[in-house]
Amino acid sequence: MEFRPSMTTLSRNDVAHLARLARLAVTDEELDLYAGQLSAVLDAVAQVQKASVEDVPPTTHAVPMTNVVRPDVARPSLPRDVVLAGAPAAEDDRFRVPRILQEEA
Repeated sequence: MEFRPSMTTLSRNDVAHLARLARLAVTDEELDLYAGQLSAVLDAVAQVQKASVEDVPPTTHAVPMTNVVRPDVARPSLPRDVVLAGAPAAEDDRFRVPRILQEEA
């Protein structure tokens, strides 16, 4: 890619206006710096817009993506008494956990 001088040139006034709209405080030195940088960004965008994309299908990702999940099928699980036997504490056929946030019982 060859370097070409900026085709889009933003003035200090343009940058100052954008800074006001964005509520940014910029110095005089920054106005000159940002004018050049923003002009370069606009030139890069203009170059990308020139690309031929008629034969390119719209995509959301650069590579094909597939969602790999297993079927949601109900299967037998462990009996409740076996599961609760491994718990640190159980009460009324449920796990007993410490109270949090000073909740009322």
